[in-house]
Amino acid sequence: MNERVDASTLEVIQLVVRVLLAAVFVAMGVTHFLPGPSRVMAKLIPPALRTEGLLNPRNLVLFTGVCEILGGIGLLIPQTQLAAGIALVFFLLAVFPANAYASQHPEEFGVVAVPFLPRLFGQLLLIGLVLFAALPLSGR
Repeated sequence: MNERVDASTLEVIQLVVRVLLAAVFVAMGVTHFLPGPSRVMAKLIPPALRTEGLLNPRNLVLFTGVCEILGGIGLLIPQTQLAAGIALVFFLLAVFPANAYASQHPEEFGVVAVPFLPRLFGQLLLIGLVLFAALPLSGR
């Protein structure tokens, strides 16, 4: 079956992906404000990146939670969806070191410590989905 996907079908698919991603980013962002998950996330920050003061791990977790929530909401607003998508790509790149650190310490992080290569491929897939959801389709 080699049926061509027409523009309206592609727009619907893009909208569904955008809404799903927005829901995931907002939900994940909210978890940054829950005591248990936020403690685990603070531990995920690699030791070389941990500091005291304003940029301490707890504040970084709160900041990244705000970034996820605003990025998710931004995907849903036509005037901000492109900027939100680009910001979320940078966000995903910025948090990857924490995921890589966790992958190296499964004894400490358990189920959060997804092995490196699957995490990398998952992160790249997520970046691709964010770009698909945020970038205008050609012909608009």
